[in-house]
Amino acid sequence: MTPPRVAPPPEISRRLTFLLAVAAGVAVGNLYWAQPLLGFIAGDLRVATTTAGWLVTVTQIGYAVGILLLVPLGDVLDRRRFVPVMLLASAVALLLCALAPSIGLLLLAFGLLGVSTISGQVLTPLAGDLAGDAQRGRVVAAIGSGTLTGILVSRTVSGFVAGAAGWRTIFALAAVVAVVLAVVLYRAIPPLAPRTRVSYPALIVSVGAVVGRERAVRWTLVLAATGFAAFTLLWTALTFLLTGPPFRYPVSVIGLFGLAGFAAVLAVRYAGRLHDRGWSLPATGAAWTLALGAFVVAVFAGRSVVLVVIVVVVIDVALQGQALLNRARLLAMSDEARSRLNTALSTGNFIGGAIGSAAATALWSVGGWTAVSIAGAVLCCFALVVWALGRRGPLVARPAVSAGSR
Repeated sequence: MTPPRVAPPPEISRRLTFLLAVAAGVAVGNLYWAQPLLGFIAGDLRVATTTAGWLVTVTQIGYAVGILLLVPLGDVLDRRRFVPVMLLASAVALLLCALAPSIGLLLLAFGLLGVSTISGQVLTPLAGDLAGDAQRGRVVAAIGSGTLTGILVSRTVSGFVAGAAGWRTIFALAAVVAVVLAVVLYRAIPPLAPRTRVSYPALIVSVGAVVGRERAVRWTLVLAATGFAAFTLLWTALTFLLTGPPFRYPVSVIGLFGLAGFAAVLAVRYAGRLHDRGWSLPATGAAWTLALGAFVVAVFAGRSVVLVVIVVVVIDVALQGQALLNRARLLAMSDEARSRLNTALSTGNFIGGAIGSAAATALWSVGGWTAVSIAGAVLCCFALVVWALGRRGPLVARPAVSAGSR
C-alpha cells in the first residue's frame, strides 16, 4: 500500500504577512488617536481636560472587555468573516466618535470603539495558524512590529491632522480605512475551519482552563505581565520626570521620546528570528538581563537627558523583545487554542500594565525617579528568577489542550 501523503506545513506569503501587520497596526492605532488630542477635544466640547482624559480610560476598559469576551471567538469562528465584521464594527464606532455632539455621547462612542477594535488581537493567532513552525516567530514578529508602528504613527498623525482639519477628521478618516481593510482582508484571508467547536460559555471558561492546566502557559504569562508592568512603570514615571525640574519640557518635546519605540520595532523583528532558530529561552533571559542593567543605570540618570534617552531605548528594546518571544512561544504551544491563549496573554498584560502605572504614581510621591528605577530593577530580578526556575522544565514541547475540544 502506498503511504498517505503528508501535507506540507502551511506557508504564509510575505504579501499577506505585510497586510496582516498593517491591519493589526491600524486596529490598535484606533486606541491611541485621542491621546494627543485631549486638549483639542476638551476645548471643542467645552469641558475640563481632566474630563476629556476619561476618554482614554473608557477606551482601555472597552478594549479589555473586548479582549476577554470577543477574542476567544477566533478559535470557533471563521476568521475570514470575523475579522472584517469587527473592522466594520470599529468603523461604525469611529464614525460615532467623529459625530458625537457631547462628551457623554463621545465617552459612549469611545467605549464601543475599545470593545470593537480587537482585530489586531485576532490577527496575531491567525498569523500563527497560517505560518509553519519554521517561520512562526518571524511572522508573529512582523505582526508585532505592525502593532508597535501603528501605536507610534497614530499618536503622531492624529496631532498633524487635528491641527490642519480638526480632531473629528482623524476619526472619520480612520473609519474609511477600517472599511477598506475589511474588504481587502475578506478577499485576502484564506478560509480556515474553526479549530474547535464549543458553546460560548464553555469557550470563555476554557480560557482559564487552558491556563490552569499548562505550567508552560502560566510561566509565560507571569513573565509577560511582569514585562508589561515594568514597561508602564517606566513610561508613566518618565512623564513625571520630564515635566518637572531640571527638565521642564513641554508636552510636544515629551512626545518625541516616544520615537524610541522605533528601536523596539527593529528589536521585535530580530527577536522573531531568534525564536525560529530555537534560541527563545536564552534570548528571553538575555533581554531581562539587559533591562536590569538599564534600570540600574536609570538610578543615576535622573538629571542627564542623554542617559535618560539611552535608558529608555535600551529598556524599550529589551522589554518589547522579551514580549515578542513570550507571545511566539505561547502561540507555538497550541494548534486549537491560540485565540484563547492570546486572550490570556493580553488580559495578563493589561493587569500588569495597570499595576505598573499605579506603582509609578505611588513610588514617585515617595522617592521620585530613584524609587521608580529601583522598583524596575526589582521587577527585572523577579523575572530573572522566574525565568531561571521555569526554563528547567519542558516548557515548549507539549501543546496546550483546550478545554471542550475533546
